[in-house]
Amino acid sequence: MNTVITNCSNNYGPKQHDEKLIPTVISTALNLKSIPVYGKGENIRDWLYVLDHGKGVDAVYHKGRNGETYNIGSNNEQKNITLVNKLCGILDEKRPRKDGKSYKELITFVKDRPGHDLRYAINSTKIEKELGWKADENFDSGLNKTVDFYLARFKA
Repeated sequence: MNTVITNCSNNYGPKQHDEKLIPTVISTALNLKSIPVYGKGENIRDWLYVLDHGKGVDAVYHKGRNGETYNIGSNNEQKNITLVNKLCGILDEKRPRKDGKSYKELITFVKDRPGHDLRYAINSTKIEKELGWKADENFDSGLNKTVDFYLARFKA
């Protein structure tokens, strides 16, 4: 059977389930509720824009070698607190609070989940070298597109 396997890093972008970190931060901030951040926000994730993930899967489908495994990542590791601060900064710019305060003031550190990994990362060197694939979206532009989607969806 002609098969290939892909693994990816954390996806972000429009239409993510509301319980995930980015939509949670945006919706709670817009509702002026506490923004929950696990532990001290030191957990690290490699973030991959969802359309880049799709393009990576397409590259593997068309160019990948039978029986191989390819990691699809963006080499974009961010601490959760860095991500949350970036999101709050974008919201401060795009939909400022009526009271003039920053959404960053809503950040609240909560107890981390038991067994929660400190770091998720992926080495995408193989797909980049063998198939010539690389993520197109940079983190800031992808994050802005994502926030725009959720601002339209979570009209406040």
